[in-house]
Amino acid sequence: MHEMSITQSVVEICEKNAEGRRVLAVTLEIGELSGVVPEAVEFCFEACTSGTLLEGARLAIERVPGRGECPACRAEMPVKTYFEPCPSCGAYGVRITAGEELRVKELEVE
Repeated sequence: MHEMSITQSVVEICEKNAEGRRVLAVTLEIGELSGVVPEAVEFCFEACTSGTLLEGARLAIERVPGRGECPACRAEMPVKTYFEPCPSCGAYGVRITAGEELRVKELEVE
């Protein structure tokens, strides 16, 4: 499960940015197209934060829906999977504009 290593990386990023202060809460953005399972990150969070500045911190996950833009007709649309044709004109090659995110959005520190 790659979510464990992703969660460990998130903890490292948070500790670096907390500059020695205890972290009370973390908000993550996880895109629907990122390939990361939010529930698995939640499951790994407690284990990965044990003994760190994040121990006991609240984790909030904001899911970012997939969005795309058609290169042919410029229509914007929701995207659930890669390689879907444009629902307006049927063209392929929809450019993903949202939903691939995986980022620490916010930290609450002491």
